Amino acid sequence: MFGLETDIFILLALCLFAACAFEFVNGFHDTANAVATVIYTNSLKPNVAVVWSGIWNFIGVLLGGIGVAMGIVNLLPVELLVDQNVYHSIAMVLALLFSAIIWNLGTWYFGLPSSSSHTLIGSILGVGLAFSTMGRAGEPGGVNWEEATKIGKALLLSPLIGFSLAIILMFLLRRLVSNKDLFKEPKKNTPPPTWIRSILIITCTGVSFFHGSNDGQKGVGLIMLILIGITPAYFALNNTIDPTTMRGNLVQISQIVNKIDTTGLSDTDRGRIAGTKAEIVDLQRVISLPLVDGKFKAEERLQIRRDLLLINNNVKKLMESEDVDLSATDINTLTTNLNEKVGLRRFTDYAPFWVILMIALSLGLGTMVGWKRIVVTIGEKIGKQHLTYAQGASAELVAATTIALATLYKAPVSTTHMLSSGIAGSMVASKGIKNLQGGTVRNIALAWLMTLPVSVTLSFTLYLLFRWILD
Repeated sequence: MFGLETDIFILLALCLFAACAFEFVNGFHDTANAVATVIYTNSLKPNVAVVWSGIWNFIGVLLGGIGVAMGIVNLLPVELLVDQNVYHSIAMVLALLFSAIIWNLGTWYFGLPSSSSHTLIGSILGVGLAFSTMGRAGEPGGVNWEEATKIGKALLLSPLIGFSLAIILMFLLRRLVSNKDLFKEPKKNTPPPTWIRSILIITCTGVSFFHGSNDGQKGVGLIMLILIGITPAYFALNNTIDPTTMRGNLVQISQIVNKIDTTGLSDTDRGRIAGTKAEIVDLQRVISLPLVDGKFKAEERLQIRRDLLLINNNVKKLMESEDVDLSATDINTLTTNLNEKVGLRRFTDYAPFWVILMIALSLGLGTMVGWKRIVVTIGEKIGKQHLTYAQGASAELVAATTIALATLYKAPVSTTHMLSSGIAGSMVASKGIKNLQGGTVRNIALAWLMTLPVSVTLSFTLYLLFRWILD
């Protein structure tokens, strides 16, 4: 309509806006997880609580790293991420963003604390599955199922862990804390004792910070999907690193792969070895070409990224194969030459600071609005009794600790599920299972069960639709 470059610029701007909108919605959708306890225990006024939470969400994104973000990016097949047709990349991005936003807004409207993490993962899986129907994906299903399985386990186990740990923590508190004020319901419009209030504010701060460090990275991953897919000439590789340092990594990997004895190996392992050798030769040829201002030529970066990802995937599977004879030293050398600090992944696993800052602002601002619907559900409708100081602190402490550990191990978890399951666990620990409101728990469980299939179906359908429109 306006010319190819103008059209792409407009679509890129639309995609970036949609990604920020998703993170903004994520902010006010998940704010309740951090502020419900301090509001319902009168530890902080609502307006103060959401601003405080927003600030710590912002800081969490800035300091959280990009490990979880790259897990999101690596869910999709290499072929889809390096598709030469930019309109296919745009279709991918719009499909997964629109499906995630639609489900998030729908559950927020009905006050259901559903998982933004589940929504995003489901949307990405839907796009990958739709891509596979076109007969181009390099692996069955068009999805990195190894990465998807790891993420799925983290998302499914985290609510059970939150529920169980909250029960254990409540039990320990009752045994170890002699001051019974901790287990009383808050007095109306009266702040709790200073020491209890301090605990609740600290745990609220922890959940906010770690929510930013984990959920915020998902937004960073989204932005990188957009930039890599639509403008690969600029963002397919980290251009701040000296390209010549890649040669050393390739030489060490090549030496080990070349000495592997293929006798008795399966056709799959032989294929991986042959593929790795071919990719290394191809990559060495490409990076031997003249550099421009100390960087790879723009038209070469997409091919280099593809080769790097394929080498990484093949070598990792060779290391995991029981039939491939690799010494501990060989495995250690290969691991070092693949990692994100000094290995090949440092060229592909990165995010510019402006991307992190943009997501931090979107999440932080989103945290400050739209919080009330889900706060009411968490504070009033999960249990039959009013939230006590001990219950609020236990749920927040469990959520903050578990999310922090998940971020450390680069696993995306659901802040929503962690805290709501922690609240449920603390209620059960007080008066048993009868202390839960069955209707609310059923609705939350239904939203939890429906999130993946609905988001997968939405993104699958939207991807095919956008491909049809844009082709």
